[in-house]
Amino acid sequence: MLGRGLAAALPQQPLNKNKNRKVLMTYSSALSMSRGRYAGRNQNVVGFEAQKHKLGPVSNTIILVVLVCLLGLLYLTQVTKTNAYGYQINSLREEQTQLQAEHDNLELASARLQSLDRVQQSTPASTLVPVAPADAVQQ
Repeated sequence: MLGRGLAAALPQQPLNKNKNRKVLMTYSSALSMSRGRYAGRNQNVVGFEAQKHKLGPVSNTIILVVLVCLLGLLYLTQVTKTNAYGYQINSLREEQTQLQAEHDNLELASARLQSLDRVQQSTPASTLVPVAPADAVQQ
């Protein structure tokens, strides 16, 4: 009985006042209506915004350590390549000095061998009188 008395004391309102009225909806009002259906009366409404994901200090430290290791590995590979090429260059230089010394020796031997032929065929050499060996030396 008490419940009926309270219900009778409250004024009766129609559920839809604007039943006969035309409602024009725009895009923005449609969006706000769709958002509004999730929040009822006397309810807390929380809006969430997209936040950028940030790395923490531990993640930053791990990433820095990995980058330093990668840079160190890159440096070591470059140094190793340089050393390998250095050994190749050194062996090629030694071979070059050997071949240069051999070339100089061959040039000198060629000059010695050609000098006898040139002297014999030269005009002053053809005018020389051949020397006969002496049989005995007299005293």
